[in-house]
Amino acid sequence: MKTADFYYELPEELIAQTPVEPRDSSRMLVMNKLTGELEHRHFYDIIDYLNKGDCLILNDSRVLPARIYGIKEETGANVEFLLLRHMESKRWETLVKPGKKAKPGTRFVFGDGLMRCTVADVTEEGNRIVDFECNGNFYEALDKLGQMPLPPYIHEKLKDQERYQTVYSRETGSAAAPTAGLHFTKELLARIKEKGIKIGFVTLHVGLGTFRPVKVDDVTKHHMHSEHYELPQVTADLINETKKNGGRVISVGTTSCRTLETVAKKEGKICSSEGWTDIFIYPGFEFEVLDGLITNFHLPESTLVMLVSAFAGYDNIMNAYKTAVEEKYRFFSFGDCMAIL
Repeated sequence: MKTADFYYELPEELIAQTPVEPRDSSRMLVMNKLTGELEHRHFYDIIDYLNKGDCLILNDSRVLPARIYGIKEETGANVEFLLLRHMESKRWETLVKPGKKAKPGTRFVFGDGLMRCTVADVTEEGNRIVDFECNGNFYEALDKLGQMPLPPYIHEKLKDQERYQTVYSRETGSAAAPTAGLHFTKELLARIKEKGIKIGFVTLHVGLGTFRPVKVDDVTKHHMHSEHYELPQVTADLINETKKNGGRVISVGTTSCRTLETVAKKEGKICSSEGWTDIFIYPGFEFEVLDGLITNFHLPESTLVMLVSAFAGYDNIMNAYKTAVEEKYRFFSFGDCMAIL
């Protein structure tokens, strides 16, 4: 398949700039994954499509306020740092703008001295390896100094940083939110549990590579970025029990999906597992775990459109996206969602 096969026309005004309130009032396009039939609902209706004995698998990763602004100690020049990957201790791989001001050995200061850093090295891609210093806990300092690394297509400033976190986030480490989960409220999750639907958690720390465009014409030639995941034993037991009893395993988001399918391929079964995944799911992929998927609307020609096309069928997804545009659904991170069941 060609990357261009996954293109669709999207008017810019349909790209959501701010989240809706309350979270679960977003619109939801429900697709029957066997027939492609569509229904127009709201996210709080999701409970009507879940049955006792099903389980939802959520990604509990929490977004780092990874964008920090500092000044060059020597000259006072303003510089922006974006934390990409934790390496060891207080060493991080970062994206620095402007990069020419961040040569190895250069020092920067943040928040009137609350945090400092020294550039240790430059990667082949031009990213900076940086050693941070701070008084006290690094993550507490980052909470005070940092801003959410919102995707490049969001131009509005976020008033409440927690709106770019799921209500169940707890494992800090993502550079972007697992956005399918942004629609849940604590009250809705409580109602889902009361109905007899079990909830399990995995952790996949989302990298900024999730926004990288596919630059090859032939889909099969694309190489995915790696992301760290963990599937705990308690979640593995829940999934296996659900399957054994005839229930459905429904992934909330493409990150949860990639975690489950990675483990199934790597281990040959669902069990406790931790590691790095660069799994690339596109049409022709054989799913071993997923029975349903809750997901947002994704960028044209992106690996995520390819993933949902693999799950629900290319023609079904292209028709669903055309319908969503015609019906003026809101797209991307702060937008509306699909439930493919």
